[in-house]
Amino acid sequence: MLKITVAQLNYMVGDIAGNVGKMIAAAREAAAAQADLVVFSELSLTGYYPGDLLDEPDFLARAAQGLADLQVASQEFPALHWIVGAPLERDGAGKRLLNALVVLKAGQVVLRYAKQLLPTYNIFDELRHFAPGPDVARVLRIRGTQVGLMICEDGWNDSGADYAVNPFSRLADAAPDLVVSINASPSDIGKREMRHQVFGAACRRHGFPLLYVNQIGGQDTVVFDGASFAVDAQGAVCYEARRFVEDITTLAFDDGAFMSDGGVPLPPVSPRGLSTMAFYRAQIVLGLRDYARRCGFTRAVIGSSGGIDSALTLALAADALGAGNVVAITMPSAYSSAGSVDDSVTLCRNLGVTLHTNPIADTVAAFAARFETSFGQPLQGLPLENLQARVRGTTLMEYSNTYGHLLLTTGNKSEISVGYCTLYGDTNGGLGLIGDLYKTEVFALARHVNEAAGRELIPQAIIDKEPSAELAPGQRDTDSLPPYPVLDEILKLLIEGDRLAPAERLHAREFVTQLRASPEGAALVLRVRGLIARNEYKRRQAPPIIRLRSRAFGSGRQMPIAAMVA
Repeated sequence: MLKITVAQLNYMVGDIAGNVGKMIAAAREAAAAQADLVVFSELSLTGYYPGDLLDEPDFLARAAQGLADLQVASQEFPALHWIVGAPLERDGAGKRLLNALVVLKAGQVVLRYAKQLLPTYNIFDELRHFAPGPDVARVLRIRGTQVGLMICEDGWNDSGADYAVNPFSRLADAAPDLVVSINASPSDIGKREMRHQVFGAACRRHGFPLLYVNQIGGQDTVVFDGASFAVDAQGAVCYEARRFVEDITTLAFDDGAFMSDGGVPLPPVSPRGLSTMAFYRAQIVLGLRDYARRCGFTRAVIGSSGGIDSALTLALAADALGAGNVVAITMPSAYSSAGSVDDSVTLCRNLGVTLHTNPIADTVAAFAARFETSFGQPLQGLPLENLQARVRGTTLMEYSNTYGHLLLTTGNKSEISVGYCTLYGDTNGGLGLIGDLYKTEVFALARHVNEAAGRELIPQAIIDKEPSAELAPGQRDTDSLPPYPVLDEILKLLIEGDRLAPAERLHAREFVTQLRASPEGAALVLRVRGLIARNEYKRRQAPPIIRLRSRAFGSGRQMPIAAMVA
């Protein structure tokens, strides 16, 4: 019987000493459980993804020292094998680094394996720093079990569609009893089920079981959900770690089967994961919590307009950081309705969040008067609307600078897509929580927050209110945009397309096909496409957003600013 400790941990990029400490503590737990093997995730030593820190000589020196420290620590538990993800230097032409795993035992490095398939799609760019490992299978015998090894992307090409090399087939030639895959697999909607499908099919095809070890935690815009799992030789998922939390669990493996540490059969794993809205909430909360902690913030400030976007952002921030660490500021202008201010008061009372009021009408009027005096032209129309947003953005930044709060921006994906936002105004901030949620999803998540709480945290009046920027008399979003249920289907198809889940893709395609059947609908789709392209410059200057879907703005969608759109 082989006993394996799955160490699903939350690493911080660059905190090599901290990451080493986490791994040593987990190894102690593994040793106490009399495990033969403890498995950490991809690039666990440095955190994933270090980016151009890998070009820094000091960083690589610290990584080498961290690996040496782990090697020394492994002497404390001489019977325990450690699988650690780390960058290793290489000789020869090409990139000088390998994305590798090393197996430590009793102070020795007993095996090295380098990742063969280096992703360069979506948010990934590993070929920027790493050279592919050789096309070889690495297998290590532990307590009579032949353990094959791979790293993340190595396991995603069993269909042979994306790369010429298939590490799964190479491993099958080596006839392992068990495959262990270490991973840094970012989370997005449907990703858990996709992992189960891809690795389940590969295990079924090749006839061996697999243990998939992932990390958790937020790193900039990306969130890792954990959800490490085991698959049997028939492709069935027979174990799953918890999602969005650290989880150290020891499993037994004997005669091709996974069991509990005590040898008891594991309970079945439900194919159903979290609901879409529960997933969004968990991902945003963990993403904000880690982003704030790692950037040195303990508190956040948000502009409260009385609308759905700021209300949901406030609720999520209170969930992540605690209501006592969140401040809201309402900034009524000459065009703000009394209801919007009242709704902000009710919202913050429900959440337990402090609300400050800072009217901006006089400031806006003074700016407008000075502009007309200086330039001989009254400020009106769009410039006056944008001025209000910029005065609010300036006020929020003043508060952030004075009190040390992280400013959270409140734009959603629908608005960001078409540029329905003001640079240096409502786009100000250090992080966007809902920037990967379409407007229709914002409403759905707000309802979910209330349902989960069992009470009205976000007032129903806010959820029912017709969306408005309130920057001009009687203004409504539909004055400038199509209704959000229409706009969102167009955006999904134009921005995400084939990356959408099958049902969502089919619905969006059918919806847009029907629109294009009429001249007015075809013109609308063309107009939205143009708005997306023309507003790339705004998105390039906007704060980072927490990634929730398969194609989020940021590194996952790299488009030129100056380009011809046919």
